[in-house]
Amino acid sequence: MLKKAALLIICLLAILTLTRAQNGLGDVISYSEYGGNISISPFKKCRDSPLPSPDNNRSSIPTYIINLDLPPEDRWKNVVTDYKPLILRFIETLRNNTDRIFGAEIFKWIDKYLPAIAKTLPKEYYRELLGISEITGVPVGEVTVFNVFYEFNSLCTSIIVENKNGIMFHGRNLDFGFPFGWDVKNKTWLLTELLRPLVFKAEFQRNSETLYTAVQFAGYIGVLTGIRKNAFAMSVNERFKLDGGIIGIIEWILGRRDQKWNGILTRELMESSKTYEEAQNILQTSFLIAPVYFILSGTKTGEGCVVTRGRNDVDIWRISEQSANSSWYLVQTNYDHWKKPPFIDDRVVPSVICLELLGRSDPVYTLYNVLSTIPVLNKETIFSSVMEPVTGDIKIWLQNCPDPCWPW
Repeated sequence: MLKKAALLIICLLAILTLTRAQNGLGDVISYSEYGGNISISPFKKCRDSPLPSPDNNRSSIPTYIINLDLPPEDRWKNVVTDYKPLILRFIETLRNNTDRIFGAEIFKWIDKYLPAIAKTLPKEYYRELLGISEITGVPVGEVTVFNVFYEFNSLCTSIIVENKNGIMFHGRNLDFGFPFGWDVKNKTWLLTELLRPLVFKAEFQRNSETLYTAVQFAGYIGVLTGIRKNAFAMSVNERFKLDGGIIGIIEWILGRRDQKWNGILTRELMESSKTYEEAQNILQTSFLIAPVYFILSGTKTGEGCVVTRGRNDVDIWRISEQSANSSWYLVQTNYDHWKKPPFIDDRVVPSVICLELLGRSDPVYTLYNVLSTIPVLNKETIFSSVMEPVTGDIKIWLQNCPDPCWPW
């Protein structure tokens, strides 16, 4: 059974990893050498628009309390009950496209073998998956795939900005959709359009006090974007490596349990860490199933970094290590910061140009507009958010990139 489960995971993840693995992307990024290429880039100009009305935005992104004092099976009950039709629609689309790519037997294997894999997760998270399965009627194996899927198939941009007063701000775009289904008629990714209405703000509470806040997809129990007031903000970007997640998954299936799933690690991090230093230490020392970029910002000047992780190795890139003319921001997409991103997916240079143009006098305004500039904003972009760790404030905007727009 374990061998079949391992084969299943290989089939599900191989296409995601192989189509994105980075191979010899070049040397350290030089801002000046891109000057002649901007004219043929999808990037044409920086967006410079007022922030959307908070009232309009609030009506489209509801807030739910996730009560951690409840039994795990009941924590997501209100969310999943309200979003059940949309969750079912998403999973059905995922199933149909998986059948198209891998064959109709793949979900039969998922329903047969993945429940056993789900049982190997930490007990309370397994029980949360069981609760979601019971409410939706979706087999627990498919709920598990729904959760694992985010860890291996998201393109993201995260930006840390320090204003002139030393206050840190943390912006992020979450992009998701490739390669499961392009709608030729509407020029959109099928899964992107299905995920956008699943976005909500979650306040995770104990004893009626909010420990941290996160931007969530209904049905997903991990944390990809979160903030803990007066402590830190964190976002997760996917990192593409051929020797990464597939090997880690197989090792997990075959019995190695000292590795951490990224989404579960960040749940534990948001709940237990009370300072930027504590969070950074956990992110750089935990043994991971899959490579990843953790972007972390704190409450004090200079508290901003990108933790580039392999399964065993680590690189820390701090905002204070930037050159003099860019020491107030960090930009991380899905490529190692010491390498040049591929021209077909360069979101770094447009971000840098727009950050320099818009400045840091109003970081929320600057971050919103940078995150809304093509190709930082693209057809896979589901939402943008800006977080301020000092206050715990988090702003969320559902995004939609009208044509002409870059596909990723």
